[in-house]
Amino acid sequence: MALKTSRHGNSTECHYWGYSFLWTDLHHSENELRPMVHTYDKLADECVERLNKIPSTGDDDKPFHKDLYGLLKDHAHEDPKLQELWTQVNTVPDWVDWEQIQRGQDTFFRYGLPILNVLSFESLLGGMGAIRVVETLSRTGGFGAKVVRRRLLETLQHILQVNSSADGMKPGGEGNISSVRVRLLHSSVRLRILNLVEQQPDYYDIARYGPPVSDLDCIGTINTFCSSIVWMGLPRQGIFLSEREIDDYIALWRLVAWYMGTPTEPFENSKKARAMMESLLISEIDPTETGKVLAKNIIIGLENTAPAYASKEFMEAMSRLLNGDQLSDELEIPRSSLYYQMLIWGYCFWVSGVSYIIPRIYFMDRLMISLRRKYFYKMILDEKIGLGRESRFDFKYVPTLTRTTRLGQRRTTKFERPGVETLARLGLLAALGAVLTLGMGLIFAARVMPPNQLFNVIRG
Repeated sequence: MALKTSRHGNSTECHYWGYSFLWTDLHHSENELRPMVHTYDKLADECVERLNKIPSTGDDDKPFHKDLYGLLKDHAHEDPKLQELWTQVNTVPDWVDWEQIQRGQDTFFRYGLPILNVLSFESLLGGMGAIRVVETLSRTGGFGAKVVRRRLLETLQHILQVNSSADGMKPGGEGNISSVRVRLLHSSVRLRILNLVEQQPDYYDIARYGPPVSDLDCIGTINTFCSSIVWMGLPRQGIFLSEREIDDYIALWRLVAWYMGTPTEPFENSKKARAMMESLLISEIDPTETGKVLAKNIIIGLENTAPAYASKEFMEAMSRLLNGDQLSDELEIPRSSLYYQMLIWGYCFWVSGVSYIIPRIYFMDRLMISLRRKYFYKMILDEKIGLGRESRFDFKYVPTLTRTTRLGQRRTTKFERPGVETLARLGLLAALGAVLTLGMGLIFAARVMPPNQLFNVIRG
């Protein structure tokens, strides 16, 4: 990493983790962000403590298995704190424009496949370079190699519900409810770890890392689901959104942040969102041995599984593309062979071409958005390749004093069906075909056209 002064003007040019930008007044230094390491969603914590004391029936009455959202809904009128939280999550901020929210959701499905790759291999895997986040995740056990895939599918369920429809993000809609459920889950994790610290103070270093799932951690999470997709993940696949698409997508995730109890100020507009993303690159990314283990477990757990059915080597090549060589080296993601580098080039040629052409054909754009919206969610709920049923985001991965996440063992698998690598090969063939066609066209032109005329044609 390096920080140097630009030769142009008085701006400071920054280079961090393979990404370059100019420092502005909108950016925040590590010291400026530090206070948010020690603040968190106290309202949710107070409510979760109250909800856990309310008796419920059946399995829901077991420790950590309560339907906290259902209890909040049913008992909000009985307690001022519960009522405060219930009112908050059912209040729509005055800055929300529902047509813009719908456009932001359409943006997600318009670029569905490349965004899913970003979510898996940059937002989540690359996020394992965030020093404090991995300290929390490693204690839950949810990123062990055998369970990480289900953990990621649950995260994808939340993302799909957030993008379901504008009505789904209104109070009582599926996107609203799932965001509140995740908020209550975050609070449960935080309270559990803080309780364990009381029993054993060296279990988690609060002085160094701050309380788990702090305000800054939550801002970082929203950032990985919107800003880093827009300005890092998609451009590295050759896809560049329009300014309107960017504004719409950021606005959608600002509303998600509101429901999840995350500070929304960093997402007020695209300029602030980008500046926060770049500030977090400097202050938050500092890979540790724990982060390396979790990153490797993601690849081990996803190898040859639906929906991508990708090899370990292809996923490693994708990870290096999306995170850059420097961060990938720090996370000990192996360097790719020339073969897999070429597959990634082919993949990018394909998805960038499709992402350029289809949105410009209105009826095709609407058709693909509709089909992806239905297919993605159907895949999530599939009994064989998905979750089987909707997750309630229960507190399944409960931290204990003895639970840590260890490096998993790679499975011996056979490829069940063609996956994303087949798409990459088709893209590579298409790219080679385009190059050959262009080359043959130039050769033919050179034979039939005078040299000076050919030179003028090439120059345009």
